[in-house]
Amino acid sequence: MTTWGLVSTIRAPRRDVLDFAAWHLDLGAHRLFIHLDETDPGTFAILKAHPRIRPLTTDAAYWEATGKPRPEKHQARQTRNATRTYRRRADVDWLGHIDVDEFLIPDAPVETLLAALPADCHVARLRPMEALAPDAPGADHWNFKMLTLDRKARRQQAPVIWPTYGPYLDGGFLSHVAGKILVRTGLPGAEFRIHNILTELGENPGAVELSTLALAHLHATDWAQWRAHYRFRHERGSYRAGLKPNRPVDQGGLSMHDLLATIEAKGGEPALRHFFDEVCAATPGHLDRLARDGLLRRVKLPLDAVREKHFPGALASA
Repeated sequence: MTTWGLVSTIRAPRRDVLDFAAWHLDLGAHRLFIHLDETDPGTFAILKAHPRIRPLTTDAAYWEATGKPRPEKHQARQTRNATRTYRRRADVDWLGHIDVDEFLIPDAPVETLLAALPADCHVARLRPMEALAPDAPGADHWNFKMLTLDRKARRQQAPVIWPTYGPYLDGGFLSHVAGKILVRTGLPGAEFRIHNILTELGENPGAVELSTLALAHLHATDWAQWRAHYRFRHERGSYRAGLKPNRPVDQGGLSMHDLLATIEAKGGEPALRHFFDEVCAATPGHLDRLARDGLLRRVKLPLDAVREKHFPGALASA
């Protein structure tokens, strides 16, 4: 039987950590390697008690044991931890590196999809779909904006679906469109990047697009959550300076960092809220425009029920 696992470096509330772990345990993950980016003894103990989870606290002793200093940027910590796991501890056939707000959505059992890949395929790419903030609390499903891989089509769709901000965004996405990867273990000289893997056989050897396995990205679950994460993302995260714009600056392009800085400078928080409502909210008009272009997907994510199944009562003492 084909086995698979995930490695992640996480700094998040206990509920989010357990939701992430429970969802992927329920999908059949053979192993979860969860690196806690800050000390959390209670969450560590809950994870440690599960036979399929290997938690680590990445404190000063951990980084000293690696023989290298703790990277300042969290992206570098993520890739270092993923690479170390792949090389030393990954007792699975396939290992993926994803974040705590990303959830695999397979069309069939994950192990079945991976077992069907040809022997010369060593990398399976999972494309993202971004969650839209619910327009009504308590809905039994999440709405996701999907991504067409045709860049020309994305540019044509953008100003129609998102009339104010679409031209500056890649497919209307706030975060990555490259997706994440599952990698067959045993590749020589493997070194993870956020969206790719370098090996002695080259970058992403034998890569295929695994269209039957989506990556649900809960990047903006509601206005309060997005606003709470905004400053960090703008300074050091997925909206940080230095990332390329969707189109060249001389053609009117702006990076996400510069776009949001401009919006905020001109209109403050109300302008940021307008941006959020157009791009991230599941308003009827937004859903209609996405559906018209075949870019809307509804998915049930019963995270509370799945968490209670695998970690019953774990939040009661939090």
